[in-house]
Amino acid sequence: MAGGGRARPNILVTGTPGTGKTTTCSLLADATGVCHINVGDLVREKSLHDGWDEEFECHIINEDLVCDELEDKMEDGGNIVDYHGCDFFPERWFDCVVVLQTDNSILHDRLSSRGYMGPKLINNIECEIFQVLLEEAKASYPEDIVIALQSDTVEDISRNVTKLTEWFNNWRPRRSS
Repeated sequence: MAGGGRARPNILVTGTPGTGKTTTCSLLADATGVCHINVGDLVREKSLHDGWDEEFECHIINEDLVCDELEDKMEDGGNIVDYHGCDFFPERWFDCVVVLQTDNSILHDRLSSRGYMGPKLINNIECEIFQVLLEEAKASYPEDIVIALQSDTVEDISRNVTKLTEWFNNWRPRRSS
């Protein structure tokens, strides 16, 4: 059962690249004192990948290696996981799944400024237009733990961090019946 043996919750923050995941997670980790796990960084640091995808200019993540790497840490609780995918993590790991969403024109500017172009840019904008990650989250986790939050501005991010900090501070483990 979600949260069965944990003293502190685990939160997954997902969303298309450029929606503010890392900023939100860093601020939330500071506010709550929990561990921020940036999966992209972890994949690079520990070589949890199967090489490089030339078309999309990114590592080909090895989902099994990532899950093996995180298993013990996630069982202990008190983690904020930051990644643009969510369907391969075990359902039992998370007590809250946050999907950040950003207006397409804002997202386009953010990704362009990061040097995204061609298929990588188009794919990520389409991903946001069709709400791919929200649908993925709803298909992968109990719907009552999935929340979508708008992340267009600094004010949105601040409001989201406040809301998630309140949720974190009020969280209680579910009792197994």
